[in-house]
Amino acid sequence: MPTPTMEDYIEQIYILMETKGYARVSAIAEALQVQPSSVTKMVQKLDRDAYLNYEKYQGLILTSKGKKVGERLVYRHELLEKFLRIIGVDEKNIYTDVEGIEHHLSWNSIDRIGNLVQFLEDPERSKELKDFQSKKD
Repeated sequence: MPTPTMEDYIEQIYILMETKGYARVSAIAEALQVQPSSVTKMVQKLDRDAYLNYEKYQGLILTSKGKKVGERLVYRHELLEKFLRIIGVDEKNIYTDVEGIEHHLSWNSIDRIGNLVQFLEDPERSKELKDFQSKKD
């Protein structure tokens, strides 16, 4: 299982691959706000752990294992953002809050939050939640 730092890299590489079709060390470094040398070290580790294939000066591609993990990590991030929006967290706090909690929840918790999000997406339930919250504010 990847560490939280490895997860951040895999997630970002997956996003870059999906949006641009490629992921370069410089783009990963910029997105994660780290030095390119740090990216190179992590990419080499991810290559050793079979999350991606990396050839120096040639680029990298996610393995099927890396794609599967990346897809799940993006799902987790997007789900938590959606959940926080539904429960009324201020938009300016959502990204930071998700970054702060996403590595600390089990996949069982993520699955239960997914069920709750589906439940709360019903317009009537959503209205009830907003009405309840307005009484508490």
